[in-house]
Amino acid sequence: MPIISPAPVNPLADGRQSDRAMLIRRGVQRLLMDMGAAVVPELSLATGRRADLVALTARGDIWIIEIKSSVEDFRVDRKWPDYRLHSDRFFFASHPDVPEEIFPEECGFILSDGYGAEILREAPEHRLAAATRKAVTIRFARACAARLMAAELAGVPVPLLDEDG
Repeated sequence: MPIISPAPVNPLADGRQSDRAMLIRRGVQRLLMDMGAAVVPELSLATGRRADLVALTARGDIWIIEIKSSVEDFRVDRKWPDYRLHSDRFFFASHPDVPEEIFPEECGFILSDGYGAEILREAPEHRLAAATRKAVTIRFARACAARLMAAELAGVPVPLLDEDG
């Protein structure tokens, strides 16, 4: 007999993010999906760092998006330069109450309101080495497959999509 929990379980939410960060994330995810990218949140990288969002574009490029929900959130974070080692393009994403000017010019910037988002500053391209691209792509694929299986086993309806999304 299975154990029944009175609390709903969502294996795709881990509870570490603030409500504001989740709002920013949702808008950015919608933008990236509209652009044809596959997106996975909270992807662990080989360095042990965890990227807020990783996107695999239709062209095969890897983007990392670091979400910052406040000026203080940005000021205390010094790990973001490490993400460039794992992506072709690196962006910060925030909401309208955080001034765009605090984010480094050498990074892209996405503004999100939770319902959608817009790229206000393109990220410069830093092409990954082939071995790094392969390693990140494998991590991306394995994380997606594991999360899909966890959702299915938890009874979360999972739509089947063709390879074009």
